[in-house]
Amino acid sequence: MDRTPEFLKQAHDERDPSPWLALYLDQSTPLPDDVKAAWLADSSSASRQYLLPFLRPIARLTIILIQIVKVFVPRNWSHSMLLHRFLAWGLKRFVSPEANWLILRHFHLGSQVLAFIGRNSPAPVGTSPLEPADIDALKDEMFLKHDLNLFNFVIRLNKALRDKGLALCKAEQVDFSMIQPPALRLEDMPQGKLNFLDLQSAIELFTPLYQLMLTDNDFWRAANSLQLDETIGIYAATILNAPEHLILVNNKHPLVPLSTLRAGHRLVIHGLSTEMLHSLLQRMRAAQEAMSAETLPRDPPLA
Repeated sequence: MDRTPEFLKQAHDERDPSPWLALYLDQSTPLPDDVKAAWLADSSSASRQYLLPFLRPIARLTIILIQIVKVFVPRNWSHSMLLHRFLAWGLKRFVSPEANWLILRHFHLGSQVLAFIGRNSPAPVGTSPLEPADIDALKDEMFLKHDLNLFNFVIRLNKALRDKGLALCKAEQVDFSMIQPPALRLEDMPQGKLNFLDLQSAIELFTPLYQLMLTDNDFWRAANSLQLDETIGIYAATILNAPEHLILVNNKHPLVPLSTLRAGHRLVIHGLSTEMLHSLLQRMRAAQEAMSAETLPRDPPLA
C-alpha cells in the first residue's frame, strides 16, 4: 500500500500553500525525510484533526477520576503485564502504521542515545538497550522498562562520575559507532481497516490506562521521566561541545515536576526530541566518517 502523504502528492498552489509541505521541506529541524514524512502524515490525519480535540479533555478528566479512585485501592496494586498486552493489542488493531513505526523507533533511538552518552563519558557506563522488533515485543513490559532504564542510567552515570571525582566533558574522540538507523520498516506495520488512530490521540487514550494499571510511583515516574529530556540533551551537548543543539529540546526544567495531566502531550514532545537528537548524531557520525576517509593515506600509483 502506498503510504505517501497527501501533501506530497498534491501540486503546490501558491494561492493555497500546504502548511504540511512547508514543514516537510523546511530544513531547520534535523529529521530524516522518511521520519518527517511519517510524522507530518500522522499529524495531518483526520484522526488528529477531528478526534483529538474531543479525546484530550476526556482523557484528562479520566486521569483526575482515576487519581481519586486510587486513594481507596492498595498502594502497590498494579497489573503491568496485562497493561502491556492490552497496549500491544490496541496498537496492532487501531493505531496508524506511521504512529506504530514512530513508537517502535523510539525505543531503538533512546537506547542508542543512552549508549552514546555512556560510551563517551570519562567514566564509561553500560546500558540496557531496548530494541523491539515488532509490536508484540512490547508485551514484555517495554514501556515500563523504558522509564526505568532512563532513571537508572542517570543514577549509574553520575555515581560513576562522582566515584572517580570526574565531570562530564567534551570527548576528545567521539565514538558514534552505536548510532545507526533502526532496522524497522514502515511497510511492515499493521495496515488494517481500523488502523487509523494518530499518535497523539493514541497516547491520550492510553495514558489513563497506564495510570490505572500501574502503581502511583510507576505512573509518576513515567510522567516525570519526560523532565529528563533536557538532562539527556545537556549530556550530549557537553560531550559534543555543541550547546546550540539544546534549542531543539524543550520539555520543561528537570527539577520542576509537572502535573501528570499534560503527560500525553509532553510524551509526543519527548518522542520528537529523541528523533531530532538521534538525527543530529547521525549527521555528525557521517561527517566524522567523511573526514576520516579524506585523511586516509592513498595507495601510490602502480608503476
